[in-house]
Amino acid sequence: MRRLLLVTAAASLAAIGVASSQDATMSFFVTSVGSGKGADLGGLAGADAHCASLAEAAGVTGKTWHAYLSTSDTDARDRIGTGPWFNAKGVKIADDVASLHSDANAITKQTALNEKGEVVNGRGDKPNRHDVLTGSEPDGTKIADQTCGDWTLSGAEGAAMTGHHDRTGLDDSAAAKSWNSSHASRGGCSQEALRSTGGDGLFYCFAVN
Repeated sequence: MRRLLLVTAAASLAAIGVASSQDATMSFFVTSVGSGKGADLGGLAGADAHCASLAEAAGVTGKTWHAYLSTSDTDARDRIGTGPWFNAKGVKIADDVASLHSDANAITKQTALNEKGEVVNGRGDKPNRHDVLTGSEPDGTKIADQTCGDWTLSGAEGAAMTGHHDRTGLDDSAAAKSWNSSHASRGGCSQEALRSTGGDGLFYCFAVN
């Protein structure tokens, strides 16, 4: 009887270990590349498909991916599931939506990795790529007229709110250090406009399951 209990306990511990390992697989990343067309991502559907394609190419399958992007009728915070989320190295980014949008999140240049587990260029690197498209307020809700036509524009018109994945800007203000709501793009929604302020059309991807 005692041996049976020990075997059962060992099996339970092993199962917990496997579950923990599975839970810590990548469920958050910054895209290594954008669409190549500035803020024209093909709308939310195109952005979600881009997330899924990059994740699968990196060997992460069986997950449903959504881009952290707001539109005129959608809040980014409502698109990303309930958490917790982990980067490609197994580091926890946040437990849930509330902690993600608080000082409790663990987003830094060292943790906001791309799907390959690589650090994304930030302020001080060449080229700087720290402007990440979000279209969102700090709490993850939509911000009026700053989604580049709901992610369909790539010219001189429109603007996109961006965040700094490296939590670094021109000063020590809250906006400069914001991962999701730092400043709007200037000069439109083209790739060139995004690059002019330190971006490259990158965005955040979260697994919703």
